[in-house]
Amino acid sequence: MLIDLLRHRRLPFLLLFATCAALLGFGLYLQYVKGQDPCPMCIMQRYAFVGVALLGLAAGLHGSLGIGRRVWGALLLLATLAGGGVAARQSWIQIYPPAEAECGPGLEYMLDSFPLADALPMIFQGSGDCTERAWTFLGLSIANWSLVSFSAVALFALWVLFSRPARR
Repeated sequence: MLIDLLRHRRLPFLLLFATCAALLGFGLYLQYVKGQDPCPMCIMQRYAFVGVALLGLAAGLHGSLGIGRRVWGALLLLATLAGGGVAARQSWIQIYPPAEAECGPGLEYMLDSFPLADALPMIFQGSGDCTERAWTFLGLSIANWSLVSFSAVALFALWVLFSRPARR
């Protein structure tokens, strides 16, 4: 049943889009409702999830078979490897934190110390501490869950690259 779902032309890609949108939404919930500032590595992972989501949406709408499907799979794999690499690095520095965190200043400090034109680019770079494990679920941090998610998408992308889709 799961294999039949994965071989569908459009549905798996659209589900990937919805899953990435939900993950991004949860990240925004943690940021704006729970007050957890994202760090620069979190922001980079968000960009990768946006890329994966947009690729999933485009592939789902395109619904191609054969070489087109494999191209979407390869693009997904590249975006996933980029995001997964950042998530793996952040997971590593959370386990083995450096002596001095170099993730950037806090949001309040930036707004108080710099003109808005200078602070704006810094805000989009993230202001949280990359080594902090403020939120965990089942003992895993956000970076760990991000790595798990990127790994699952990478497996899906490999499936897309090396399997034959059903003609529906």
